[in-house]
Amino acid sequence: MRRRLDLGASLAGRPRVLILDEPTTGLDPRTRLDLWQFIRDLVEEGTTVLLTTQYLEEADYLADHIVVIDRGRIIASGSADELKTQLSGDLLELDVAPDQVDAAVHLLQSLGTTRPTVDQASGHISIPVASSVSDLMTAAVRLQGAGIVPTDLGLRRPSLEEVFLALTGHA
Repeated sequence: MRRRLDLGASLAGRPRVLILDEPTTGLDPRTRLDLWQFIRDLVEEGTTVLLTTQYLEEADYLADHIVVIDRGRIIASGSADELKTQLSGDLLELDVAPDQVDAAVHLLQSLGTTRPTVDQASGHISIPVASSVSDLMTAAVRLQGAGIVPTDLGLRRPSLEEVFLALTGHA
């Protein structure tokens, strides 16, 4: 309720600029989504919103422009998509039987822009790729040729959390 009261008081004069510091801290999921929509509506009506948040999902959803600050210094800025592309593009992810992980990594590691991340126990492999769809198709052909049938195979964009960890080098 205090968050709602703070926001209501801030909007009383219909400000042109609204500064929000961690606006969804402590909110339940439904109220958080309602507040996100309210903030988007304010922006559509012409209000400039400066948002500080450690919830990177929130920044990904709401922000047109993101500035990443680490230890008091700006280390990156841009749209969510620009920051994600700076990291490495998309991730090719697949799940195979644990006894097929080494063979799958050997077949696919040349597609990656950096070393694959592998969870041997679960059979999950994640490979940053530059040519998303082309690399996905190449992976499928190579795996099929080797008789490896993944239980899951797809592409996904890295999260802002993964971008932050890569940019800062620490959790």
